[in-house]
Amino acid sequence: MNIRPSAAIRQNYNEIADMCRKTAEPIFLTKNGEGDLVVMDIETYNRREKMLKLREELLAVEEDRMHGSTGYSVGEVAAMMRSAIKEAAGHGKTE
Repeated sequence: MNIRPSAAIRQNYNEIADMCRKTAEPIFLTKNGEGDLVVMDIETYNRREKMLKLREELLAVEEDRMHGSTGYSVGEVAAMMRSAIKEAAGHGKTE
């Protein structure tokens, strides 16, 4: 965990930005000795947001399954995939 005083962002922005990119980890900034902000590079932020969204989707699916929601068979999924591929390729009607 990398912790810096908040003044470091003003005084050493490039160093902080480089450190965020190199480590792909957030940097925690303190103000008056207390946690104040978290800084991270945009790629790390986007990756974390995608992971959180995926986890939320997986949790929702699992909750649905636990409440009795039925899924699709392998054959049904394969048919849907073939249909989507044909549609995307512009080969005419979907099944």
